[in-house]
Amino acid sequence: MNKSTLRERVSVTVRGYDILKKYCPGLASGKAASALITALQPFVSLWFSAQIINELTGQRRVNLLFFYVCIVLLCNLVISMLRSVLDRITSEKQAQMWDFFQKVFTDKQLSMDYVDLENAEILQQRKKAEENLFMFGNGLGQLVWGTEGLIRTAVNIIVSICMSVTLFTGKTGYGLLDSPFCIFAILLCILFGGWCSSRAAVKENKAFEKWSKENVSFYRAFDFFGCDLCMKPEYAKDVRIYGQNHAADRAFEKMQLHDREQNHLIHQMCCPEAWGGFLASLSNAVCYLFVVAKAAMGAFGVGSIVQYVGVLTRLGEGLQEAMFMYTDNAVYCSHLQGLYAFLDIPNKKYQGTLPIEKRALCDCNDNDYEIEFCDVSFKYPGSDAYALRHISLKFRVGERLAVVGMNGSGKTTFIKLLCRLYDPTEGKILLNGIDIQKYNYEEYMGIFSVVFQDFKLFSFSLGQNIAANADYDKARVEYCLKKAGFGERLAQMPNGTDTCLYKDFSENGVEISGGEAQKIALARALYKDAPFIVLDEPTSALDPVAEAEVYSKFNEIVGQKTAIYISHRLSSCRFCDEIIVFDHGLIIQRGSHDDLVADEKGKYAELWRAQAQYYEK
Repeated sequence: MNKSTLRERVSVTVRGYDILKKYCPGLASGKAASALITALQPFVSLWFSAQIINELTGQRRVNLLFFYVCIVLLCNLVISMLRSVLDRITSEKQAQMWDFFQKVFTDKQLSMDYVDLENAEILQQRKKAEENLFMFGNGLGQLVWGTEGLIRTAVNIIVSICMSVTLFTGKTGYGLLDSPFCIFAILLCILFGGWCSSRAAVKENKAFEKWSKENVSFYRAFDFFGCDLCMKPEYAKDVRIYGQNHAADRAFEKMQLHDREQNHLIHQMCCPEAWGGFLASLSNAVCYLFVVAKAAMGAFGVGSIVQYVGVLTRLGEGLQEAMFMYTDNAVYCSHLQGLYAFLDIPNKKYQGTLPIEKRALCDCNDNDYEIEFCDVSFKYPGSDAYALRHISLKFRVGERLAVVGMNGSGKTTFIKLLCRLYDPTEGKILLNGIDIQKYNYEEYMGIFSVVFQDFKLFSFSLGQNIAANADYDKARVEYCLKKAGFGERLAQMPNGTDTCLYKDFSENGVEISGGEAQKIALARALYKDAPFIVLDEPTSALDPVAEAEVYSKFNEIVGQKTAIYISHRLSSCRFCDEIIVFDHGLIIQRGSHDDLVADEKGKYAELWRAQAQYYEK
């Protein structure tokens, strides 16, 4: 991107402004207006100061002096008021800017294919885009600061040139000072000073970026050892029991050693700045001598010295900043390209448009939902091994289906395909005879309530966790919690369903046990009221007898809905209409519990005998 054309840079920048307009409307334009007013203020003061000094050293007309003073005070008052209003408008948006930028990532991730969220290469791409935005201070954030800088630079250059015209047109009668060669030399000095400062800033910026990139892994290590390992409860117990604080101490020692080794990069950042400042000061000194010489020869009054010295300084700063911005634009455009590369990751999953007919499941006898796996095989992206092979089965609404097998046999993969988190590598999955890929994706997802083994609860209120929404039906939430066996604990909650879980966002948040979390997850599945309910070993932490009791009770709760139970414990699924036995990605047996146990040579009977000691009471 550093060698990109101006057109490419403009295209990248314009897209960045479009994103800013979508997520932070008014921020860039507000900053631009504020920068314009702020940049004009010094020139107003310079011009009126020059006129006042010239008048004091000249005719000293009181009325004119009073007029100048009133006008400059009025102008400064108006500018200050306008700037205050604009700053107030933009300050709130600026305070939330990084939250808005985080939403850019959030919106993208929520719209991405689930398969991409488990892709290590894409996760690394996301991490790189996030680091470009938040760690290096470039990307979208730089567009905001760049907007201010662009306006400020343009005003400095344009107004300075306009206010310095009389410096070069004023005649002294001394040939050298009035010659075009002298004027050209002064302009060259201004350009040289700006070029020196901008080159120094570019080198400093490159050294800083190199230093930042070389320290990315150490920043991550610091975050882990300094924050996660020491502060998060899930680590705190093991750290204290096993004395792992020594590991953190060693990590800090290594980071300190690394910091000392990186001192040469810090020198690379400081030296160019010093030399650039020195050379820019020399060029400014030449310009100041030129102004003083012309004033001494009678080309203009003493007050004009203040004006010309000020505008030449501003002109030099403007040219310096313009050169730096042109070079720096390539840097933050490259960071924006990294962001766009992540945002432009295509969704490969086919998005159908067919609506899913809404059917009343409990009030009517309309059980026409039928799902069929037709010779489905699947292997995970990047893997040559099949996780599932030649799966063919059919089930309807109202049936109870159990999927059992050893760990790694393909049970959870089967559920991911059913819920269309993944699409089959081979074969098709049909809903009422139609390929599920042809249905509207969100509507299809809406017919499933799933409680995964690794389900997550959030640091929101209990009711919001159940409803998965900020607004919820309180009576219905309480009903589902009681049905899931959480009624007793609910009565002890200080604020009922409005009680926050955990203490991440609320000091009054409550901690819940693993068993309580499982009941909340089951209540969430009930609240959604979907025709298909799937339990993917959410109670695996319980003992076999307790798990069987939970499943049996839940079987009564779900009524006429289709219930699919995933477990490697066979006792939990005895009540199911059909049991599917998975082994190494294949369906090797299917039937009722009694039929499968009767087949003494089958895998199910083998597992049953191995687990029988836990079922006997």
